[in-house]
Amino acid sequence: MKKYLILIMMFLSFFAFGQEQLKGIVLETSSSKELPLSGANVYWLNSSVGGVTNDDGTFSIPYKFSYNKLVISYIGFKADTIIITENRYIRHVLQASEELDVVTLISRKQATTKSYLKATNTLFVSSDELLKAACCNLSESFETNPSIDVNFADAVSGTKQIRMLGLNSPYILITTENIPSIRGASQAYGLSFIPGTWVESIQITKGTGSVVNGFESIAGQINAELVKPNTDDKLFVNAYAGLNGRFELNTHINQKVSDRWSTGLYLHGNKRDKKFDRNDDSFLDVPIKEQINVMSRWQYTNGEKGIVSFINLRYLNDKTQSGQEDFNPESDRGTTNFWGSEINTERFEITTKLGFVNPKVPYQSLGFQTAFSHHRQDSYFGLNIYDIQHNSFYSNLVYNSIITDSRHKIKTGLSFTYDHFDEFVDTDSFERTENSVGGFFEYAYDDLDKLTMTAGIRLDQHNRLGFFVTPRLHVRYSPWEKSAFRASIGRGKRSANIFAENQNMFSSSRQINILSNGGKIYGLDPEIAWNYGISYLQGFNLFERKADVTLDFYRTDFHNQVIVDWENPFELNFYNLNGKSYANSFQIEFNYNAFRGFDLRTAYKYYDIKADYNSGRLEKPLTPRHRLFANASFETDEKENSAQWKFDATYNWLDSQRFPSTNLSTSEFRLDEYSPTIGTLNLQVTKVFSSKFEVYLGAENITNVRQSNPIVSADDPFGSNFDSNFVYGPIFGSMFYSGLRYRIE
Repeated sequence: MKKYLILIMMFLSFFAFGQEQLKGIVLETSSSKELPLSGANVYWLNSSVGGVTNDDGTFSIPYKFSYNKLVISYIGFKADTIIITENRYIRHVLQASEELDVVTLISRKQATTKSYLKATNTLFVSSDELLKAACCNLSESFETNPSIDVNFADAVSGTKQIRMLGLNSPYILITTENIPSIRGASQAYGLSFIPGTWVESIQITKGTGSVVNGFESIAGQINAELVKPNTDDKLFVNAYAGLNGRFELNTHINQKVSDRWSTGLYLHGNKRDKKFDRNDDSFLDVPIKEQINVMSRWQYTNGEKGIVSFINLRYLNDKTQSGQEDFNPESDRGTTNFWGSEINTERFEITTKLGFVNPKVPYQSLGFQTAFSHHRQDSYFGLNIYDIQHNSFYSNLVYNSIITDSRHKIKTGLSFTYDHFDEFVDTDSFERTENSVGGFFEYAYDDLDKLTMTAGIRLDQHNRLGFFVTPRLHVRYSPWEKSAFRASIGRGKRSANIFAENQNMFSSSRQINILSNGGKIYGLDPEIAWNYGISYLQGFNLFERKADVTLDFYRTDFHNQVIVDWENPFELNFYNLNGKSYANSFQIEFNYNAFRGFDLRTAYKYYDIKADYNSGRLEKPLTPRHRLFANASFETDEKENSAQWKFDATYNWLDSQRFPSTNLSTSEFRLDEYSPTIGTLNLQVTKVFSSKFEVYLGAENITNVRQSNPIVSADDPFGSNFDSNFVYGPIFGSMFYSGLRYRIE
């Protein structure tokens, strides 16, 4: 602890000697819109002083009065030289190289990219990648991504859950514009509350994330950037219809109110009112559902004063009904006539972001974020009742600057969180308040060549977790061209919301037991884990076409964990770890632009995830040890007065998965130790008629793979053997869909 404080003081002592910096942003013109250009070269003519633009197109390089010619270049664009007479903010738009008279360079931006320069192992997913699948909400945005596993939580709710490095979403920090958003009461279903069309891009970071965003991240961070009112289309409409009875409509309406104010109204609605029972087990294969989702978004930009601000107001109402086909909520709720479930969620939230860049000292900036949410869920699962109300407040103040020059950057600030939970589980009430105050410091070094490093530390005081320190480190080294060796280590700590995070278990007849050890959260201690990772990225040319290969290995060691034990078919036990728990994840990924317009992405993943249960050391249930992934996409060239075609196919193969023990059940309800292997294929075709209009047609699980008998004791849902959680594959089978997109720029 003492050495961390000394290190911070040393950093701060250098702060007063900061070198002057030139800041700005580089843009490109795409479909009549100006978009940030990432990776552009910015340097002073006849010198080695410079850098590259960040993901948002911004840059910051050393400035001296003697520097007067700034060169901005990027492959496929016309290089420009700008005369600089004073240190002022630069806003420059590069023109495509097609405007050159002699040489024409064609460069197609990738829908998914990896940085060779960042210290963190981060994958950038653009809106183009999100359009490769139906992508109706955020939980369905990862179907074409090998780093995230997507599977169904149970056989009743139709909810999809995600995993990273083999760990469930509670161990992933999920943020919206770097504000924690999917947590607490929204953990189980929150990913389905963010419509896919609202998402501009996604950043996926493996390993513990930045200390700036909090102390809860363990397996990684997923950040969704939302579309901006001043760059989004004036009008955007996306209509979707699936043969599983699902209809959806998304509408964006954006307006520039003044030179500095822009506003957007984002409307989302989806409905499924048809009942399907293809496997004849009397239970709905997909639930009946209805959702209304509205967001009002305001953006203020004042370039002269260096101010950018966002205000979001959002309301959600989501209703889901599942269970037996003949279940009628009005007459059957609370009875044993038919088994049924309803989940009614109402959520309101307001978030604000304020950013200030000092016009006189452009390397200094200040950001302030706040978020308040009220989340109420009333639900029942057969005879099990679960209600939760969660009020949350979050604020984060971040100051950015440099030490001596732009090779040494710092971030420091303060954060505050408040959460109040009020839960009702059958006949028991659970109420608690959590709050924390923390400070953080992060130092980033970039030698502008081979080495980058980000080292951070947090100090937090939590009313239930106590005082603790969170250190994190990310390092990148590039010994040769198009290479990146990365290593990371970090610590995470979190409260386990055992009921909200495991709501699928209510769809069973299990007896819920909390084996308390006197802790301050449900009588349990908090979860603490260390994550270690190494990664290697190498780009190269294969038959004169671009390719890259990535190998990474990550290990998560839990010093303490809340074990979710359902090895007894009649019980669900929560208790703290007594022994070891670890998750090893290895992945090799190969990407190849085989020919013009055609991209191939393949991956193999291996998991070794085990924990010490009361019954011994066991593999994590329903987690395949091996997984194969392949995605192929092709698009024709854009030509004037002719339609463009886009084709996309994704294949997933999953190894057998261990079932929790059913040895105590009678012979007719005993399951095999492992599930069968499965493979699914998704296809989509898009026809772009113009920049304004396109249609798409697709199929999920086109080979009609279905899990047989996904519900144990489906014919006696109120009996002691009923369980809907032994799900390893699709239930509905093939699902075809179509849709259209219309925009006015």
